Amino acid sequence: MNINTAEFIISNTNIKKCPKPDKPEYAFIGRSNVGKSSLINMLTDRNKLAKISGKPGKTQLINHFLINSAWYLVDLPGYGYAKVSKTEREVWTGFIREYILNRENLLNLFVLIDSRIEPQKKDLIFMEELGKNEIPFVIVFTKTDKLTENKLQESIALYKRTMLKTWETMPVFYISSSVSKRGQNDILNFIEQTNTIF
Repeated sequence: MNINTAEFIISNTNIKKCPKPDKPEYAFIGRSNVGKSSLINMLTDRNKLAKISGKPGKTQLINHFLINSAWYLVDLPGYGYAKVSKTEREVWTGFIREYILNRENLLNLFVLIDSRIEPQKKDLIFMEELGKNEIPFVIVFTKTDKLTENKLQESIALYKRTMLKTWETMPVFYISSSVSKRGQNDILNFIEQTNTIF
């Protein structure tokens, strides 16, 4: 799939104000500072579609982008960042949860995992909740260019071992790098194929 157009549509915290659910939708989420904005920019071949910040917790809204006039890409706030207030965290959890559970045209959630870091409890619990609620998701390992190929494979093997303690099979996953564009075609092909079921 080639990305010809990528247009910002709306930011909000209210699912009722999201665009009409008449197109396939894919949301991206992960712990703060996982490289979400960089991944979105890499996938769309746009430098500044999603705002990149050195300050974790920057994305605080549900951000909708219309891609190729055919499907929505959604940038969701990161989770697990300690420096926002407890109230803010609860609000985020509230509207993010409502969006994930109730957005009828959400075909898949991309859960971003920093490939350099050992499995984190917050990520594992988050994915278990998705599983319990039957929310389709795939894992995207980010920042893989910062590891040697051997270290990367060791890291993914550890993730598989950890997840298989509670999952029957390892969820589908992709390996990505916003620097080398690794994973771009794989993820876009997955979206293109999934669009056909909408």
